[in-house]
Amino acid sequence: MKSDSLNRLAWQRLKKNKLSFFALCYIVLAVFISLFAVLISPDSTPNANQMHIELATQKPFTKVLFLEIPKKENGSTSFLKSVFFGKAKKFERVPVESFTELNNGIVYFGYRSEIAQEYIGEYNITQEIFWFGTDKYGRDLLSRILYGTRISISIGFIAVIISLIIGISLGLLAGYFGGRIDNIIMWFVNVIWSIPTLLMVIAITLALGKGFWQVFVAVGLTMWVEVTRIVRGQVLVIRSLEYVHAGKALAYNNLRIISTHVFPNVIGPVIVISAANFAAAILIESGLSFLGIGAQPPMPSWGGIIKDHYSYIIMDKAYLAIIPGLAIMSLVLAFMLLGNGLRDAFDVKN
Repeated sequence: MKSDSLNRLAWQRLKKNKLSFFALCYIVLAVFISLFAVLISPDSTPNANQMHIELATQKPFTKVLFLEIPKKENGSTSFLKSVFFGKAKKFERVPVESFTELNNGIVYFGYRSEIAQEYIGEYNITQEIFWFGTDKYGRDLLSRILYGTRISISIGFIAVIISLIIGISLGLLAGYFGGRIDNIIMWFVNVIWSIPTLLMVIAITLALGKGFWQVFVAVGLTMWVEVTRIVRGQVLVIRSLEYVHAGKALAYNNLRIISTHVFPNVIGPVIVISAANFAAAILIESGLSFLGIGAQPPMPSWGGIIKDHYSYIIMDKAYLAIIPGLAIMSLVLAFMLLGNGLRDAFDVKN
């Protein structure tokens, strides 16, 4: 009951901090987008990878007419897979400049083409608005940005989980038992701490190979150090308190004391550092994708989108790199603001 009341008090403090609560709402929205990106995106194909080279680098709010021609069925996709990963279109989409309908077909001019073409058969004409424009391959930039949210949220979540498992375990052992165990663990922590994070991530990624899951593991294996140091410091204080000595006097085993009495009292600081690590993981993944060793094409990643279009910054199409950059900045800022709010909420001195 006391733990519940403290958590409720922390939640009330967080809600009063309008900036941090807004950041929490923004993060919840980002998680929702990452889960249902396929349903939200204009391009619901796998990885939002539908290319139209003739539409390359179109400006935001560009309207384009499409001729949709039915294709032969190439197999079916399960409902869950289509909802979360997308599925190929059942028709071929051809961007057109203008068209003339016939009794049994259509005559059309392709986008920015002066050659008339004729199609006989079933068809459909639709209009699409590219709200963020198109990238250099003619793909819908908005859809790629929405799909890229998955990478950032996933890398943060999995990397934080890995870092918490390793960091909390080592921190509890080092802080509670002390002595030689503490010396060995802290020596290992100091060695890892002395290696630049990005350099270590690159080394682990190259060792494991390029890919989606390899980046998750690499980032997670480099973020546990701060968790270990914070948990160790908290446990060093907690182990000298009366209720820990009472547990030892009652002949409770060490595992029970650690899991029941020590661990619950280090959750607050761990939550705060997790928010900061989440933001750091997003930045690291974006940097790796920019360097070409993160998520591999055609999988959309904010860092990868910047890599493909950073040369356009000096042209009139700087938005191709600025938009994903703003997405990274806003999500990282949201996690940092949330971390500050959580720090204040769990501060018992306030």
